[in-house]
Amino acid sequence: MAASGKSFLADAGYGEQELDANSALMELDKGLRSGKLGEQCEAVVRFPRLFQKYPFPILINSAFLKLADVFRVGNNFLRLCVLKVTQQSEKHLEKILNVDEFVKRVFSVIHSNDPVARAITLRMLGSMASIIPERKNAHHSIRQSLDSHDNVEVEAAIFAAANFSAQSKDFAVGICNKISEMIQGLATPVDLKLKLIPILQHMHHDASLASSSRQLLQQLVTSYPSTKMVIVTLHTFTLLAASSLVDIPKQIQLLLQYLKNDPRKAVKRLAIQDLKLLANKTPHTWSRENIQALCESALNTPYDSLKMGMLSVLSTLSGTIAIKQYFSSAPGAAATTARSFDLVKLAQECCYHTNRGIAAHGVRILTNISASCQEKDLLPLEQDAVFGLEALLVLCSQDDSPGAQATLKITLTCMVKLVKCRPHLSQSVVESLLAQLHSAQDNARILMCHCLAAIAMQLPVLADGMLGDLMDLYKLIGQSATDKKQELLVSLATVIFVSSQKALSTEIKTVIKQQLENASNGWTAYRIARQASRMGNHDMARELYQSLLTQVASEHFYFWLNSLKEFSHAEQCLAGLQEDNYSSALSGIAEALKSYHKGIASLTAASTPLNPLSFQCGFVKLRIDLLQAFSQLICTCNSLKTSPPPAIATTIAMTSGNDLQRCGRISNQMKHSMEEFRNLATRYGDLYQSSFDADSATLRNVELQQQSCLLISHAIEALILDPESASFQEYSSNGTAHVESEYERRMMSVFNHVLEEVESLNRKYAPVSYLHTACLCNAVIALLKVPLSFQRYFFQKLQSTSIKLALSPSPRNPAEPIAVQNNQQLALKVEGVVQHGSKPGLFRKIQSVCLNVSSVLQSKSGQDYKIPLDNMTNEMEQRVEPHNDYFSTQFLLNFVILGTHNITVESSVIDSNGIVWKTGPKTTIFVKSLEDPYSQQIRLQQQQGQPPSQQQQQRTAYSRF
Repeated sequence: MAASGKSFLADAGYGEQELDANSALMELDKGLRSGKLGEQCEAVVRFPRLFQKYPFPILINSAFLKLADVFRVGNNFLRLCVLKVTQQSEKHLEKILNVDEFVKRVFSVIHSNDPVARAITLRMLGSMASIIPERKNAHHSIRQSLDSHDNVEVEAAIFAAANFSAQSKDFAVGICNKISEMIQGLATPVDLKLKLIPILQHMHHDASLASSSRQLLQQLVTSYPSTKMVIVTLHTFTLLAASSLVDIPKQIQLLLQYLKNDPRKAVKRLAIQDLKLLANKTPHTWSRENIQALCESALNTPYDSLKMGMLSVLSTLSGTIAIKQYFSSAPGAAATTARSFDLVKLAQECCYHTNRGIAAHGVRILTNISASCQEKDLLPLEQDAVFGLEALLVLCSQDDSPGAQATLKITLTCMVKLVKCRPHLSQSVVESLLAQLHSAQDNARILMCHCLAAIAMQLPVLADGMLGDLMDLYKLIGQSATDKKQELLVSLATVIFVSSQKALSTEIKTVIKQQLENASNGWTAYRIARQASRMGNHDMARELYQSLLTQVASEHFYFWLNSLKEFSHAEQCLAGLQEDNYSSALSGIAEALKSYHKGIASLTAASTPLNPLSFQCGFVKLRIDLLQAFSQLICTCNSLKTSPPPAIATTIAMTSGNDLQRCGRISNQMKHSMEEFRNLATRYGDLYQSSFDADSATLRNVELQQQSCLLISHAIEALILDPESASFQEYSSNGTAHVESEYERRMMSVFNHVLEEVESLNRKYAPVSYLHTACLCNAVIALLKVPLSFQRYFFQKLQSTSIKLALSPSPRNPAEPIAVQNNQQLALKVEGVVQHGSKPGLFRKIQSVCLNVSSVLQSKSGQDYKIPLDNMTNEMEQRVEPHNDYFSTQFLLNFVILGTHNITVESSVIDSNGIVWKTGPKTTIFVKSLEDPYSQQIRLQQQQGQPPSQQQQQRTAYSRF
């Protein structure tokens, strides 16, 4: 029923016209007032769409009051529709402002003579429990309805009781005894007991309540040994323990006891399922004995399905802290040491099991042990893991069924993990993958290519000899045009781009282009070009973008592809730079800048109001400015030859006391250059902060650009401007940091090389000699020679997060100011809604929203009074945590100076790691500060020469507060 209701509601309102909030509400209101039942129902089920579109309290409040009216006077079918809408819009309930009025209208139906109407009302109250947890009349009605003789009403009362118990401690304490009486009462039928027991999972509000509920459940498990009863009771037991936390170790023991001793498969399955839940939630509470008991059960069970379940719990635990506790047993007793490897024995036994799922869990356990227990000598274990993975790879790559594909994914993930923590195994793993590629099914080949690319990104293990195999396969696949083949072409091309670390040979380029011409569609070619841009193969990317220009349907796409072509051409110009050849470097940068300027014009033309391409434009503009700064720096270095310091430079330096003056005009130019690079680094930092939705690789890329700016500014300072105080400690490379991509690896090696050069020169020679300028120029060329990587966020946005703000009071016309008297404060209410795309929180989640309110005086009206400085402006900041994607807060603002003030409200986001992201938006309103009538009267009297009375003199605008 619930599922059908949900889809039925989701599809309603399709083809709805774009209306503003009030018109949309009036449209639905018209439907609610209709005399036809069908139209009324249609109007009701379109409300969730309205809430989604306009999620602010003022609309939601009036909409829910209208629905409550329909609930009060409508028939049971309409009530059911309203109930479904309420359940679907649960996160908007807290935005109802007139909760009392809403509840009063709904609650009136509880006194109906119709038990179905009462049942729907109880479910409605249960669905609203989050906003009315302590309503005593609702509590009383639920208790009363539990004693009803109508089954539908009792079930509804159970639903409401469960929801209220979760929200209200008082209700949970009050209802606990009633529930236990009903469960233990002989008159209560068994099916009703099964529905009542799960209510006890919410009795975790305090220790005594949780303890009494556990005792009751313990009695039930022993008194009612039937399968259904044991399953429901044990599961409720687990959920109660997981919420109250203190009883988790006891619960793990109880479940293991049932797993070992109860002969019923259904009970064993339930025990395994609950153990998995506890392994995910609290792996640190698992002792050695618990894991040992589970291993023994798995070794002794004859059933594959149960063995697989137990192994799945163990493989979950093997990826957590529990595995370290298991292996770090106290040395000494020989028996303990022998038994401590039961887990390893089990995993080795399962690696070659006939059941794929069991084998997958076996190799996963071995991989996790190898990865997490690196201090132990586990050489035989590593070999077992590799052999097990290879066997599974052979088995699954030949099979096209969904089960085999799922197992293959686990196998390949384990391979990547194993290679990451044990690099010496990479060669054998890669060879086995390449050997299987030819005979595998297409689905498996795609996954294997992803795995190869992931391994090759971490370690440059794909030697040139292996490229031949990949190219043969590429030629073979290109002859077919099915969807899977197209997907495979992209995956294979990615592996080829990753593995040919430097430039692609002309032969490889020709083969790739030929296959694309033969069998591919434009989308495949675009995806391959995109991968080439990400891997820094810009010559290949440029040719592909060029070939696609005429194949797109809209001019926005044309301009987008044209801009990508220009950027690839620009980066290609920089690839041929050579050290010590500065004139060709300058002409290469000039050529690249020409292409970049063409590209940015094209990119601007490709942007639309719905897709403004702000990150792309920001990134490219910074790249242009960085190239110009590099070009300027090389020219400045050359100026030492073209314009050497004059003969009297040393005398000028001595008289001015500035030692740098003896270098001539180059010193000032270098100072400007250094400031420019620092400014660029700050701008890259701002771009980083505004990219909340970017993936980590893109952010790392932006960070590397920022670091290259800081490196050059540091080099200028250390070599020329201030060699004495230059410190190299903070810039020393962190050798232990894990490098994620080839681009990062090459950039880091350039950084380290430049720092070493700068440090050695800094100690040997006084500035400024040709050696210093040559070192700077070579640093610039070394940075430019690393092909720029255009990361994923440049092409696609996997996570989308935006904030919508509403201010009140707000003027009807945005240009019109809000009038406020200067002796009063303005209470500005800021409400906001966080809107997500299809994958919320994929890379990072919003922890809180930071709201910054500032006001600036735009124009004065009236005389200039001497006002204290703190009354001139308002600067306030508040942090609010969104609840169900909604937040609201208030600010009190002073406007003592008469005139028009401009108020700006800016929001930024703080993620779960405490990092601040400047996501915006920024909203502006105007306020006009008017003189209050009383002060105006006094001022007029003074102007006319009438001395104000004694009483009036004491009352001024300030003394009132």
